[in-house]
Amino acid sequence: MPRWVTSILLVLAMISVLPFACIFKARGTLSPAPRVQLIQGMGNQPRYKGQMVNPLFADTRADRPWPSGTVARGRLNDDDALAKGYDGGRWVERFPVRVDATLLHRGQERYGIYCSPCHGLSGYGDGIVARRADALQEGTWVPPSSLHDVAVLARPIGHVFNTITNGIRTMPAYGAQIPGADRWAIVAYVRALQRSQHAAVADLPAELRAKVH
Repeated sequence: MPRWVTSILLVLAMISVLPFACIFKARGTLSPAPRVQLIQGMGNQPRYKGQMVNPLFADTRADRPWPSGTVARGRLNDDDALAKGYDGGRWVERFPVRVDATLLHRGQERYGIYCSPCHGLSGYGDGIVARRADALQEGTWVPPSSLHDVAVLARPIGHVFNTITNGIRTMPAYGAQIPGADRWAIVAYVRALQRSQHAAVADLPAELRAKVH
C-alpha cells in the first residue's frame, strides 16, 4: 500500500474520533449558552407568571379561569354533608363518617401537626406559636380562640369542619393541605378534647367512677 494512502487513512481515523471527543467534552462542560435544538417544537416559547398579561388570549389574562360547569377529576363531591359540612343550608350536627378509635387517633395526630401550634395540645389557645407571639408583643397578633369557650362549644360540627376548610377571621384555610377525611378526624378529636375538659363524673363508666376523688 502506498505511503500516502496510509497517511490519508490515519488522518481520516483521527477526524472520525473528533465528533465523539466533542460530545464527551460537551457532556461534562457547563455553559451559559442554550443547548442546540434543531427541532424547536415547544422548546422555546414565552413563559408567564401569575397575574401577568398574555396577549395570546382575548382577555389578556395569563391565569386561565376554570371552564364553566367542569369538575376536576376525583373532585366531584355530591354529598354536601361530607364535603362541606352542611346539608340543606344548615350545618350538620351528626358526623357523616363513622367515629371510632381509629378516627380519633388519626384526628389526634393531625391536630398535633396542624392545630396545636396555635391552639395548644389542650385546646386553650396556648400553643407554641401563640406563646411566642405574646412574648414578642408586636401588637399585631390576634390570639387564637380557645376551643373550650362557650361560643366554640355551641358550634355544630359542620361549622367546625367548615372553619378548618375555609378558615375564619385570622385563621387561614387548611382545605388545600388537609384532606376531607382528615378534617373530619380532627373535628372528632376536637369534640373528644372538648368533652374531656367538660365531662362530669356521671359520664365515666361505672368501674371508673369510684376512682375519681
